Amino acid sequence: MLQNHLLSFLTFAPLVGCVVLLCISKNAVHAIRRFTLSLTILIFLISLQLVYRFQADLTGFQLLEEAVWLPALRINYLMGVDGISLWLIMLITFLAPIVVLSSWNAVDSHVKEYHLLLLLLQTAMTGTLVSLDLVLFFVFWELMLIPMFLIIGVWGGQKRIYASVKFFIYTMAGSALMLVAMFYLGYRYSFDMRVLLDPGTNLSVEEQKLLFLAFALSFAIKVPMFPFHTWLPDAHVEAPTSGSVILAGVLLKMGTYGFVRFAIPLFPEAAVHAAPLIKALAVVGIIYGALVAMVQTDMKKLVAYSSVSHLGLVMLGIFTFSELGVKGAIYQMLGHGLSTGALFLLVGFIYERRHTRMISDYGGIMHVMPLYGIFFLIATLSSIGLPGLNGFVGEIMVILSALKDHLAWGAFAATGMILGAVYMLWMVQRVFFGEVQHEENRNLKDLTMREVLVMAPLAIMMIVMGIVTKPFTDRMTQSVSEHIVTRIADVTNQTQHKKPSHTKPSGPHKQEPTRQSG
Repeated sequence: MLQNHLLSFLTFAPLVGCVVLLCISKNAVHAIRRFTLSLTILIFLISLQLVYRFQADLTGFQLLEEAVWLPALRINYLMGVDGISLWLIMLITFLAPIVVLSSWNAVDSHVKEYHLLLLLLQTAMTGTLVSLDLVLFFVFWELMLIPMFLIIGVWGGQKRIYASVKFFIYTMAGSALMLVAMFYLGYRYSFDMRVLLDPGTNLSVEEQKLLFLAFALSFAIKVPMFPFHTWLPDAHVEAPTSGSVILAGVLLKMGTYGFVRFAIPLFPEAAVHAAPLIKALAVVGIIYGALVAMVQTDMKKLVAYSSVSHLGLVMLGIFTFSELGVKGAIYQMLGHGLSTGALFLLVGFIYERRHTRMISDYGGIMHVMPLYGIFFLIATLSSIGLPGLNGFVGEIMVILSALKDHLAWGAFAATGMILGAVYMLWMVQRVFFGEVQHEENRNLKDLTMREVLVMAPLAIMMIVMGIVTKPFTDRMTQSVSEHIVTRIADVTNQTQHKKPSHTKPSGPHKQEPTRQSG
């Protein structure tokens, strides 16, 4: 089964786990936690086959699974993976056991329901990345909302209802237009991504612009791009630690993934027309997110606004339309998932001890929690792009690509990196260094063994991805070239051929060009 249906297994194994959890008594809290942790670890180990079986030199989708689903509507069960989705799937399976282990003691009410929602969310996220039928994709895309809405609304902070409803309304509103566009594509052409990506499917420029707008709006809200970002800080601050990790690690990446998978390859001419506006909004998001993060007094809110800045950098890289920029954007998506997820975990650990996230309530805690401080510093340095850690690789690729595209884009992106170092290091200096300023902090306990087991894999991957980049980027190359670079190059070439030539003809029949008025 794993040989022929690996993607289906990775998608629906957590859902089967939900069925098993339903059979376990809600009072058997330890059994529920152990089962969920064991299942997520098993899924991660099996997902390593994806990397092993994926062939970097092949074009197109791999490990395809296809079956007739709704023949009357021409809707099929179609799954596949390529270099764009491969590492995001691995990020989901890697983070899942970390999230379960991190909430071992943090969630003490409705434990069974909480773990059911975590597994259901993992199914929805994986299914979104492997679906190659538009309707199947939309089913998983919408399914992601329900577990996250409940996780924030039930286990969140004091304003959890407001934050969860705002998150739900924003994302649902964006999805409505995308659904209409999907059915237009499906009934006029096909729901099959392979058919839609075929050069024979010729959409007019007017069609592309309208369809691109519908898709892009939904994805921009999910990213979230400026000015659609206002739901994110509320959701992050009110969500439990596990919810913030999933939001930062995976859910935000669904928006950027949507641009790379659907909006640009399906509507390349519209994407070229929209690129200046999107790059401008991305740059605004980079600077705005950094400046707002700089004035935050709440550590969790500071990290939340840093996500707005980092994902603006991802969007800038994608819309340079170059191989270097898009690969850098995907690498930055992975790096951000690790470093920002780690920061949210660490903020959660200190909150469990002191029940405050205010920066002013700390100071000098490196003296009493050295191990905690070391992990926090690694995550911070990764987040600001220190060479040798994963954040540097994606950021430098995007900035170099942006500089080549337009000097101003690259300069603004580099400014965002500088501001990022300012607000992150300033926070570290105020929280960790100097003398202990509050008596309550003198008896804080350092990380437990469980918390070290949570943080160690993240720290190791930050270092590995910062040093060993080739295995990651090589598997992206063919897909990025096929779906983004080549399609945009074709559009650019067609546009140039349509422009009237003003060069003088050569040869014996050389004529002076006709003088035009105006």
